[in-house]
Amino acid sequence: MKKLYFLLLTILMSSTSFAQVLTENFDYGMTAGDLTTISGGAWVQHSGSSGPVAYVAAPSSLTMTGYPSSGVGGHATYSGTSQDVNRAFPEISSGTVYGSALVNLSAVGNGNYFMHFNSGGFRARVGAQDNGNGDILFGIGSSSSTLTYGTTPYSLNTTYLLVFSYEIATGVSNLHVLSAVTPTEPAAPEATNTGGTGTTISAIAFRQSSNIPALAIDGVRIATNWNEIMNNSTAASVSIVTPADATVYAPGTSSVDVTFTTQNIDLMIAGNQVNITVGASPMDADVSSPYAVPTVDGGSYMVTVELLESNTVIDTKMVSFSVNSETQVATIADLRAGTVGQVYELTGEAIITYIVTDNNRNQKYIQDATGGILIDDQSGTLTPTLNIGDGLTGLQGQLGEFSGVLQFVPVADLPGASSTGTTITPEAVTVSQFLAASESYESELIQITGVTFAVTGAFTDNTNYNITAGGDVTIARVTFGNENLIGANIPTTMSSVIGLGSEFNGTYQVLPRYVADVAGATLSLDNIQNNTFSVYPNPTSTGFVNVAGTNDDTISVSVYDLLGKQVINETLTSNRINVSALNAGIYMVKISQNDASITKKLVIK
Repeated sequence: MKKLYFLLLTILMSSTSFAQVLTENFDYGMTAGDLTTISGGAWVQHSGSSGPVAYVAAPSSLTMTGYPSSGVGGHATYSGTSQDVNRAFPEISSGTVYGSALVNLSAVGNGNYFMHFNSGGFRARVGAQDNGNGDILFGIGSSSSTLTYGTTPYSLNTTYLLVFSYEIATGVSNLHVLSAVTPTEPAAPEATNTGGTGTTISAIAFRQSSNIPALAIDGVRIATNWNEIMNNSTAASVSIVTPADATVYAPGTSSVDVTFTTQNIDLMIAGNQVNITVGASPMDADVSSPYAVPTVDGGSYMVTVELLESNTVIDTKMVSFSVNSETQVATIADLRAGTVGQVYELTGEAIITYIVTDNNRNQKYIQDATGGILIDDQSGTLTPTLNIGDGLTGLQGQLGEFSGVLQFVPVADLPGASSTGTTITPEAVTVSQFLAASESYESELIQITGVTFAVTGAFTDNTNYNITAGGDVTIARVTFGNENLIGANIPTTMSSVIGLGSEFNGTYQVLPRYVADVAGATLSLDNIQNNTFSVYPNPTSTGFVNVAGTNDDTISVSVYDLLGKQVINETLTSNRINVSALNAGIYMVKISQNDASITKKLVIK
């Protein structure tokens, strides 16, 4: 089953008699900042959390003579650091969808896509790569991340108009790279690619990742034909900006602002106005934006926005949203028995058994005496510094699911840990017991005993390993890429595996964390040198840091300031280093074990 995301959809529609769907000129005023914040929610994050797509304040627009979205407001910029964002528009389920944007690339790597339709089920992926001589080759992919690149070299620090399209019925995506506006679509695109068919298009997205070009982008337009890309519609229309359609608000939301804009109409003229109706309530005439809708927990709302010209309705838009109600549950078992999409408060205490550090979703595994669950906190709702062994009480979140794994998505912050230093003893199970009741062990720290690995060699990241006991077989999956299990030697004799119960679309597996989780696994010298230890929390403001993920041999720690002065030198008797005497700043930590050592940066706040 797929995780239930309530996408924040921003609707920007013109009159239905025209084929222009969205115009984004990045005209958000004189203050620069995170695009998702500056745009007031028009752009929303769908992946990544650091390195936001930035808004560069007006006047800074990219320009091209004759292009309708030239020279308006500011522009956006990004360079591949983390955050991916999208802006939604009314669904297009047939025909061909056209998109365009002014882009100016200041740097380009060996190739990746940076813009596409939709925030999931990507289509018309637009990318760029270096041609080997310092120039740019532009390319396009359809449903695959593998792009087809053109052969024309284009220059860095030069503004081009990219026009890209996706034909829904055939899956064909085309890319045109223009140095000047052309009123008709050129017969030969710069690049073309064919992929998945039948995908409804509902958003334009900016992507950051490795090898993403550094670029400025402006003048984004979405339409269903070439003419509307190159020309402005003149019909009067109204657009709902927020909330996104199908938005689900957290319990306790008492009011939701409906914001809207009008185009090509003077509302100061008598008879030109906007009317709003909420559900079956009486119409509220001649309103202004924002329009506040009172809400209650558990309520669902349909808002109709009408634009009148000379007292005649000429355009209508609608948006629906709801407010969740919260249910209290005492245990994780009760939480796991809940309904996906609903909001719950876990009133009992749960203990953190593992914190995932190799993705940007702020994921934490927690469990109590009744079971375990995975916290998925991509938005960073939980702000306290939390550690393995900390207790959480009063956690509020929405129940979700991804690839069969039940997840808890926080909707409110916590003041901090309700306890610290608790050690969870893994529950010992056999392979047959795990297979018979896999769902009950999901996200719980368990120890599968009496198993043999089917292969030898070294553990690699994102790899499944069959483990057997008699005729029973299950999977140990290595998935935590920052831990020292990567590169460790696979045991060649009977073993036990400690890990977190998990699932991938009905296939159950256990996820070991450290080399110490796999009895008989051993570290190679390279493994010790390169990926032995996790140091957390880092940055820290707690007065201590933990060193985890090692074997049982003695560990020596030396801490140096940036002048090279040694400020701590000790042999650990536990996994904790006391740094409370150090001033805020950046330090280097040298961790030694046996004949190998590694140095890591430590930030103390």
